[in-house]
Amino acid sequence: MKVGLAGQGAFGIKHLEAIANIPGIEVITLAGGRPESTREVAQKWKIPHWTSDLGESLKQPGLDAVILASPTQMHADQAEQCMRAGKHVLIEIPIADSWEDTQRIQKVAEETGMIAMAGHVRRFNPSHQYVHKKIKAGDRKSTRLNSSHTDISRMPS
Repeated sequence: MKVGLAGQGAFGIKHLEAIANIPGIEVITLAGGRPESTREVAQKWKIPHWTSDLGESLKQPGLDAVILASPTQMHADQAEQCMRAGKHVLIEIPIADSWEDTQRIQKVAEETGMIAMAGHVRRFNPSHQYVHKKIKAGDRKSTRLNSSHTDISRMPS
């Protein structure tokens, strides 16, 4: 699978590190904000094409999907741009900065038949794995979470 990455910052680097461990995935284009740092990241990770224009990245031959690790306020427009170009998209969280933009992403995915997926993979975070194991073991009393995203009383055992 050939993927593109939008965003050369810390989260973009995290995605590049993860992709390096997955056979069969090649990052063929990088769309970044600042040209100098985008070029540096592309060279370090041996990404053959780099630009500061996502539209240019989307025209790269063989591109299947794009990972958006760009600033949140850009996600909705970039996700729509990717899907309308026929590319599946993984969007780093938060998926958008408004409910309306989130609904727009869903609507465009339905219209185009492309997949728009939130990059919500905290389940691989060691602290989250620890809590999950405690819950699966039935230890709900000693496991306390202070999170607006998780209600452990409703989690499956």
